[in-house]
Amino acid sequence: MGLAGAPRPRTASGPARGRGFDRPEQVPAVSRGRGAGAPHTGPGRLLPLVVCVELLGLGLPGWLVLRADGQPKALAGAVAATVVWCGVRAGRGRYALRAPGRPPGALTTPGDWLLLIGLLAVLWTVLDASIDPAAAVVALIPGLLTAAAASWARRLTRSGRRRTERRVLVVGEATGVDRAVGVLTSREDHGYRVVAALPVGAATLSCEAPVPGRLAPAPADDDVSTVLGAAFAHEADLALVVPGPQFAEERLRRLTWGLHDGGLELSVLSHLSETAADRVRPSSAAGLTLLHIVPPLRRGLQPALKATVDRAGAVCGLVALAPLLVLIAAAVRVTSKGPVFHRQIRQGQHNRPFTMWKFRTMVADAEQRKARLAAVNENDGPMFKMRRDPRVTRLGRLLRRSSLDELPQLINVLKGDMSLVGPRPPLPDEVSRYDERELRRLAVKPGLTGLWQVSGRSDLSWQETVSLDLWYVDNWSVATDMGLMARTLRAVTDGRGAY
Repeated sequence: MGLAGAPRPRTASGPARGRGFDRPEQVPAVSRGRGAGAPHTGPGRLLPLVVCVELLGLGLPGWLVLRADGQPKALAGAVAATVVWCGVRAGRGRYALRAPGRPPGALTTPGDWLLLIGLLAVLWTVLDASIDPAAAVVALIPGLLTAAAASWARRLTRSGRRRTERRVLVVGEATGVDRAVGVLTSREDHGYRVVAALPVGAATLSCEAPVPGRLAPAPADDDVSTVLGAAFAHEADLALVVPGPQFAEERLRRLTWGLHDGGLELSVLSHLSETAADRVRPSSAAGLTLLHIVPPLRRGLQPALKATVDRAGAVCGLVALAPLLVLIAAAVRVTSKGPVFHRQIRQGQHNRPFTMWKFRTMVADAEQRKARLAAVNENDGPMFKMRRDPRVTRLGRLLRRSSLDELPQLINVLKGDMSLVGPRPPLPDEVSRYDERELRRLAVKPGLTGLWQVSGRSDLSWQETVSLDLWYVDNWSVATDMGLMARTLRAVTDGRGAY
């Protein structure tokens, strides 16, 4: 009931039971050879040892370093760092065995360590601690090395103990099967390998998965035997069912019974594809299976911490990068006519306009020339992009490829118009053509970087950009922001999609 959306009323005129459902059916059982068993998702026998090693590896050396440096309250500082570190690791799921199909988190162990330093900096600022920041960072380095070694050893032990890849048979209506197969085969950050597809009805599949057979449009006696036979032929150990009008509640329930009796596991594809798994809470009421969706973060500690990190990061960035900003400003002034900065009206959170700052990378009359270039726009949405825009100056191409032209947006972050991480800030004429779905991008502050930048930037289609932004709007967290900022450095160095 909770899988396909609103429940359908139960009536006495439902599909009649076929003879195959009234009595046990002889169907081929699926082989449970090596690697076909269900993945172990419990805490694991090594978990207590891993936690103890990490805590001792951080707390004990930290206390010794702070004490040797003559820092006051060395023991209290080490204990505080240990508690915060344990919270960060547990909150990011580092102490849970990762199930197949669940991609690795945005933060690696070094990313968790950087998050620890940020949280401790905020904590020490609030408490007015007297520990020297430089000594504190040095004291935390052994903890980073210990955690990295423990995580590596745990992954090595886990990978040697069991295989994580699942061989998947996708079952459902043609459109849903095509979508599921396309998404699963387009990425490699999961443990599901599509080996075959079993569509319902006679519709043609556009995906390239093998089709060993088809299910009838209406519930039939041979549903279970057809699915189990296809799974046996392709050595699948998991049936992924895409629910739809032809896969109603009663048919899905009976298929589940038959597949489990035949030794094949089953998963049902949820329609909540753009909702992070951490926000979904399964529950039950009166025999109904419910999926509770945790609301996006809009109030509370995390938004306040995000605002603090934004302002602090903007101040630190402007101070640290001041010499570079001066050099770029001088280069822009010398190499082309026009102002150093390009100020442009953009739409921010809740569709409020603000003035965004960038280093000028185009000729001075670029906005006047834009109308003549509309016919050669390479973007398939309201956003204008050209791979070889003739308005861009020679220095501008270098600044755009390295993303240095966006550094003045730290001023917007400091003013509160933007965030360090968020969706791309759109132009007013773009927003005027948004539909209701696209307008949801404006539910949070736009960002200096975001999922769109670390995923290909201008190489993305418009719908891909919107999907990434909507995922961020609904699923962001401070930890996710930290991970995206860490990945931004690689994206900027690569330069892919920057033009």
